[in-house]
Amino acid sequence: MKENLRDRSGERGSAGTKLLLALTVIGLVAHAGYNYVPVAYEAETMRSEMSTAVLQGLAMPGKVNPVDNVKERIQKAMVANAIPQNATLAVTQKGNLINARVAYVRDVSILPFGIYTYHYVFDHTATPTGILAKQAT
Repeated sequence: MKENLRDRSGERGSAGTKLLLALTVIGLVAHAGYNYVPVAYEAETMRSEMSTAVLQGLAMPGKVNPVDNVKERIQKAMVANAIPQNATLAVTQKGNLINARVAYVRDVSILPFGIYTYHYVFDHTATPTGILAKQAT
């Protein structure tokens, strides 16, 4: 039996190396997710806020300027969602329809120590959909 163990010496060990490698990969994925998920969530929330602002701008009664109203709502959403200050905001009115466009680039550290930085590009144009948009045309 002892001879059997001596012949299989290449099969022993390296469990610690495999564990370290697995923990390193798990740590890198966790770090990437920890940095990327909030940026993606804020961008998706911004898309939703933009769509809501455009629809509510169509439904504004009275003498309120819908373009200014939509711009104000989107600017509040930009502050709430920590959108960079250099973001581009354009609200235009074509006929009875209002379009809003927000564009920015945010750097996301995917790998630690600045090894790899992802440039998250957000460029969304919100146009009204649904029954209000059909009535406006």
